[in-house]
Amino acid sequence: MFLFDARPSARQTPAVPRLPPWIRQPLRTDQQYGAVRQVLAELGLHTVCRSAHCPNQQECWNRGTATFMILGNTCTRACQFCNVTTGRPTVPEADEPRRLAEAAARMHLKHVVITSVTRDDLPDGGAAHFSATIAAVRDALPAALIEVLTPDFGGAPAALAVVLAARPDVFNHNLETVRRLQREVRPQADYERSLGVLRHAAAFQPKPAVKSGLMVGLGETESELLEAFRDLRAAGCELLTVGQYLRPQNSKRGVARFVPPEEFARLAAEARALGFRAVAAGPLVRSSYRADELTQAAG
Repeated sequence: MFLFDARPSARQTPAVPRLPPWIRQPLRTDQQYGAVRQVLAELGLHTVCRSAHCPNQQECWNRGTATFMILGNTCTRACQFCNVTTGRPTVPEADEPRRLAEAAARMHLKHVVITSVTRDDLPDGGAAHFSATIAAVRDALPAALIEVLTPDFGGAPAALAVVLAARPDVFNHNLETVRRLQREVRPQADYERSLGVLRHAAAFQPKPAVKSGLMVGLGETESELLEAFRDLRAAGCELLTVGQYLRPQNSKRGVARFVPPEEFARLAAEARALGFRAVAAGPLVRSSYRADELTQAAG
């Protein structure tokens, strides 16, 4: 039995204790961290690691990996869980795909994860830029696996087809939260639209591995979360990440509760029983956290 909190009021910010011990991490940087930072700085690239204040930045950069974020550092949406700046974005940089591919090559990556801000201001939502970036990485690192974590492109099939036609190995689009909390947590997105994006990817040929992610600790119930698992499986999602929501700044939605590690283990077991090929569930799991290992686990 999962002990999820009762539903909080939409206007209520639940009182939250200090970070539990299973969330806290020692801050440590080594030579790989500095090398990653230098490559990103020299090539003028953004990462979701830094822009979203990911708690795993030190660990991942110490491993020599990072999640690249294309199409600028300003998002057109204002999701209540995200630290990325909302505003009017700049024009996409035409040479960004080349610079990202160079960074991936210099970092000797075998699994390249590419995400982006949401660009509702662009006619194709940035799909062509995703395609160009995938192609540039393929040229630079033919043996590397490429994973994309995309926005919903407004649900436009043509935009999704542009990205999928570039043949990423893994196509990820996050559902983020349960149906009831969508409007509060990601007001410019839509639960059914996101499921439609995943269905489109699952039906595309050649088919990529289809992946999605959910956060817990936002006020969802056990039954709502399991419903989301079932909806994702029905949409063709094969890889799943489940992680603890952490409030990125005071203006964002509060944390309803901290889910202990043993509950994440039970959630992973429930998801695997539904047929997911691979599941990563834990307090500090994020969409691209050790993405290479999750893909390998899927076989």
